[in-house]
Amino acid sequence: MPKFIADLHIHSRFSRATSKDLDPEHLALWAQKKGIKVVGTGDFTHPGWISELQEKLIEAEQGLFRLKPDLAASIKPAIPDSCQDSPRFMLTSEISCIYKKNDKTRKVHHLILLPGFDSVLKLNRRLEQIGNIRSDGRPILGLDSRNLLEVVLETSDRAFFIPAHVWTPWFSLFGSKSGFDDIEECFEDLTPHIHALETGLSSDPPMNRLLSQLDRYLLVSNSDAHSPAKLGRESNLFETALDYDAMVKAMTDGQGFSGTIEFFPEEGKYHLDGHRKCRVRLHPEETKSRKGICPVCGKAVTVGVFHRVDDLADRDHPKISKAFFSLIPLTEILSEIHGCGPATKKVTRIYEDLINTLGPELHILMDASLEKIKQTGGVLLSKAIDRMRNNKVIRQEGYDGEFGVIRLFDDGEKDEPYQNRISSDYQGERQGDAL
Repeated sequence: MPKFIADLHIHSRFSRATSKDLDPEHLALWAQKKGIKVVGTGDFTHPGWISELQEKLIEAEQGLFRLKPDLAASIKPAIPDSCQDSPRFMLTSEISCIYKKNDKTRKVHHLILLPGFDSVLKLNRRLEQIGNIRSDGRPILGLDSRNLLEVVLETSDRAFFIPAHVWTPWFSLFGSKSGFDDIEECFEDLTPHIHALETGLSSDPPMNRLLSQLDRYLLVSNSDAHSPAKLGRESNLFETALDYDAMVKAMTDGQGFSGTIEFFPEEGKYHLDGHRKCRVRLHPEETKSRKGICPVCGKAVTVGVFHRVDDLADRDHPKISKAFFSLIPLTEILSEIHGCGPATKKVTRIYEDLINTLGPELHILMDASLEKIKQTGGVLLSKAIDRMRNNKVIRQEGYDGEFGVIRLFDDGEKDEPYQNRISSDYQGERQGDAL
């Protein structure tokens, strides 16, 4: 079976704090730039979004959809020949459950996958009787997670239910602020219907595999993208037939699921403990010694993912079952090399040059030969990607909603004379190409 990449948890422009470009056309465009074959639609509970999806998508394979031909043709000129493909869409949505259970307020997010528009509309009719699904693409429902799972299972026997970013402090299954200590407490008698867990940006497979209670669950990773350019920052590797049921089966029994593409977890914005307002970042032992109190303002700090995993872990060493690849987005690598922001015109131009020559971003980061990268992007880029692939990175951990920073060069290296020569050579090559 061919290997392909899937990013199943994203959002549309109908969710709060998201890009206006989150429409099917931009998602298909960026999926091709990234090298993603299957992208989740996100937000299928929102009436405006599901209506747009019905208007713009047609079924490709069983349970997967693609842009209508006229829309696919309209974005083709913006996609380099080296990246052109026909990405698929899977109908997905995230739901936020806020409710009381066992004398504690619970706030838990879940990702739902469905095989077709009929089942989506059926579920939406049920959910609209329970709460407001019209004001936000990620609706908030006063519904027990166990009961949401029951509603989803009653909607379709082909539905797939994944607890989302399971360690996020505020809104997740194991979150330090409002989560549970074990899965059975959350889902009770329906726990056997949970087969996969989403790790989230602030944790990775080795961290999760410190808990023996998670051994029977597949670990999946998705971008939770709030803009098209963030697609694929975390994603999944499949070796299955290209259809909904085959992918769901792979996430159920692990056969045909090759592994995941990960953030370095330290870059996640809830990795360590801390208090962002006071710029206080703490490791778990520091938090414990201070009894969870910020040393600056005296208020409680946010307990991060690393601390929470440590609290629940029952192993000293992880039991790894699937491959995983820790990556840094290409624009962030270029930003460090060239000393300007990842969204600047300079970085954008170089990024477009690279994918035009070498192929999609994830191919460049994972598979492209270092020699070809050096020929196209220069010695520094080749060195950076080699270091990333070998986990030789400098980590400044995220905390309390503040993203961390992963670097590939220390300050001394940035001062070396050959840095400027490499940059100048690269600029000359690019100018020559334009003549």
